[in-house]
Amino acid sequence: MAVRIGIDVGGTFTDAAAINSDTYELIGSIKIPTSHKSESGVAEGIVQALEKLMEIHKIKPSEVQFIAHGTTQATNALLEGDVENVGILTIGSGLEGMKSKNDTLMGEIELAPGKFLHTENEFVNSGISLEEFKMEIREKLRSLTSKNARSIVAAEAFSVDNPENENLVMQIAKEMGLPSTATNDISKLYGLKVRTRTAVINASILPKMLETANMTESSIKNAKIESPLMVMRCDGGVMSIDEVRNRPILTVLSGPAAGVAGALMYEKITDGIFFEVGGTSTDISCIKDGKVMIKYSEIGGHKTYLNSLDVRTVGIGGGSMVQIRNGKAVQIGPRSAHIAGIDYECYTTPDEIVDPVLQTVRPKETDPEYGYVECSNGKKFCFTMAGAAMIAGYIQEGDYAFGNREAAVKAWTPLADSMGISVLEAAKLVLAYAAEKNGSVVEAMVKDYGISMKTLTYIGGGGGASTVVPHLGETMGVKTRIAKNAPVISTIGVALAMVRELVERVVANPSEEDILSVRREAENAVIKSGATPESVEVHVEVDTQRNVIRAVAVGTSELRAKDLTSKKLTEHELIEKVSDNLDVDPKKLRVEGSNGMMYAICYTQEERKLFGLLKSKKNNLRLIDHEGVIRLQKNNADVRQCTAKTVFDTIQYLLNEYTEYNDGGTQLPNLFVIQGKKIIDISGLQNEQQVLSIAKIELSHVEEMTPILVISTNRSDT
Repeated sequence: MAVRIGIDVGGTFTDAAAINSDTYELIGSIKIPTSHKSESGVAEGIVQALEKLMEIHKIKPSEVQFIAHGTTQATNALLEGDVENVGILTIGSGLEGMKSKNDTLMGEIELAPGKFLHTENEFVNSGISLEEFKMEIREKLRSLTSKNARSIVAAEAFSVDNPENENLVMQIAKEMGLPSTATNDISKLYGLKVRTRTAVINASILPKMLETANMTESSIKNAKIESPLMVMRCDGGVMSIDEVRNRPILTVLSGPAAGVAGALMYEKITDGIFFEVGGTSTDISCIKDGKVMIKYSEIGGHKTYLNSLDVRTVGIGGGSMVQIRNGKAVQIGPRSAHIAGIDYECYTTPDEIVDPVLQTVRPKETDPEYGYVECSNGKKFCFTMAGAAMIAGYIQEGDYAFGNREAAVKAWTPLADSMGISVLEAAKLVLAYAAEKNGSVVEAMVKDYGISMKTLTYIGGGGGASTVVPHLGETMGVKTRIAKNAPVISTIGVALAMVRELVERVVANPSEEDILSVRREAENAVIKSGATPESVEVHVEVDTQRNVIRAVAVGTSELRAKDLTSKKLTEHELIEKVSDNLDVDPKKLRVEGSNGMMYAICYTQEERKLFGLLKSKKNNLRLIDHEGVIRLQKNNADVRQCTAKTVFDTIQYLLNEYTEYNDGGTQLPNLFVIQGKKIIDISGLQNEQQVLSIAKIELSHVEEMTPILVISTNRSDT
């Protein structure tokens, strides 16, 4: 049996899960305490979890095809200020050098309230001979280390165009035994200040992450596992451990990324909000057209060039405590039961709750008062989100969060009596407080990404999923479901993750060669990170407003035996799904084209304007795959079915038909080429040659008679 193993290193526990590589079914999972205090740090817990998992489920080293871990180590280091001092060596000459010196003065970077990253600066004049330049670099590096800098950043204004000087600093730093980061390795975007800040944050966690990476890799090899160790990234992909040694910053926020990665594999989601619910908080992320939304991250309120999942955290979890004022419940969270050191009321038995009396506690000095009951037998139990959900009937038997409803009711009775309402009313009031907090975040996300509430589904993951998601969905009128294997969805997400790389480069008026160069760079990067060349898919887009070429390459670490699939739906079933999405009669829908794996299903909508005198038609499109996931939604589209042999004639026809000419210049239509389940997005390019070149590269290995769909929309149509 071929096995994929995922290990998720959390703040409290390290989880490991084994997945069958052929069926993607869960073989088993285990949980052990995270080994923060060990000499080997979290690496020891990773190895212990791996050994225990393989022993219990009798997995041989030769059966492990893929192994990866996600870790909160980088995130926790930044939150806790457990970072190294960073020395910034700025390179330049003349007026440009003076500006660079100013742009790279970082001072004290606040990572979290009261937690700072300290930096020191030195400047090297690049306008001297090479030998003098090398001598000055060594001198300035020695100066930085004398100021307690333990990691180095090399920064030059235009290193994204010519990285030679930054790379030389890296080489000399390595000779001197200093961990170092070049800003051009972190991002290919201009903007020295943001690029340097991102590199400094990377450098600050570099020594600790290097140590963990080396220990973990060594342990994996000692376990006789030949598959290379991969590590979860914050954008939902994985990368090789060699890349972690260079860019540990990419592991920041990888915990929330792992959960939604698992949900995307198991749950066939078109538009959804994913909730990863723990004991203290809920991580909320957005899925649109079957893809998770990504943005630039902020760390400590500072903008970076770190691409990560758009994850928004709310201080509501299964263990969230109820705030009490004058004997009444007034809010819930953000403090959780384990911080107060008081047991949950729903995870005990009714006979443990004897003569309960309402009390309040401040877990931390600056906290508001939270409620609990003190019993005559000396035991204490707090009111929690899990207890409220149990009382109100939202947690079903067999669910991970399921507890004892009778015990919860008994514990909540003094609070309900104090408020002059029933226990059920008190529980529902507290759930409403939680729904208000989570709902405001969801509404903002839906607005940001232009998703219709009609097509939305809420998916719950994490051990506390049922404590939050069903009630929230009911409150907001949205369909909900708990993800398969929800308690270990993050661990599964690590095991099933794809290798992913992103390359961004600023180019004004990019040529065809510029675009192809960025595409090749992304493809090479993802292969370097462990993806097999045969599996790599590259999406290229040109942001004309910011003059940025962006290429995202995704691949697998080995060719998968088959898709994680439920079943292939019939054409009638696919039409029914689109009917639900568009909220129209199935009889009004038609299949406008298909390549056997993807179906373009359309609905023509008539609109009347000017008191009904003018009529217009819109061809609403839903591109749905054979498993029932809608992969593309457009309000007005032209769909053409062709073959790989005639696809370029079709593209040329659509370019001629839909290109707009106005005072702002020529505006090409958005074009999508569908081959198999692959959507080749060639939107946002500036001229026909660029469009045809990208399409030619993407389809270069496709046989002539392969069925292809080409979809065109005007840029004004969503």
